[in-house]
Amino acid sequence: MYQADIDNNTNYRTNESFTQEFTRSCLGRILIFGVILLAGLLIAYFTAPTEDDMNEEMSDNLMQCLEVNDGVKGDVVDDVVHNLTFIFTTADTTVIPEDVLQTYHKYNRLVSYRHTFYSTSYIHNNMHPEGTRVGVGIFGLIIPTAYFGDILLEVGPIHKGYEQKLNQQVIGQPEELDLGKTPEITEFHYKRNPED
Repeated sequence: MYQADIDNNTNYRTNESFTQEFTRSCLGRILIFGVILLAGLLIAYFTAPTEDDMNEEMSDNLMQCLEVNDGVKGDVVDDVVHNLTFIFTTADTTVIPEDVLQTYHKYNRLVSYRHTFYSTSYIHNNMHPEGTRVGVGIFGLIIPTAYFGDILLEVGPIHKGYEQKLNQQVIGQPEELDLGKTPEITEFHYKRNPED
């Protein structure tokens, strides 16, 4: 027997409105998610920092990185914690030694790029000729991701000269050392003396 044979007057309609049925359907949920996503992308597009804003803020953040790491060179965890505080503070460039500032400006170059929904900043130097990311800007907020190790402050020669050979030749055979006579060692037996 089928359900229709038992109860011919059954109506499968509900008393829900169209909006309730739409929000509970799969298509409705996908469309609502798409509208929310589109609104978020539009907000991100219009609030992404410009290249000038990124350069100004990231220059300040890199100066703070130099200021904080002047006395004690921190590790990566210290840099991450400092980066969070750099969002809300500004640098005091009078604390940074003048020779460090000159070296920073001589060997490092900060470049910012505006993408569709966000902005990024990269620092270029001899260690990172392709650039390493030091900041991200999204929703009007610029978040530094700079590490002190990314900034080039010391430059020196890699090797002594071009005439230097990479592999040094062995000068001579090492002398054979006289280690003396091998001492007579009696074997240890777990039952003490095996002759007993």
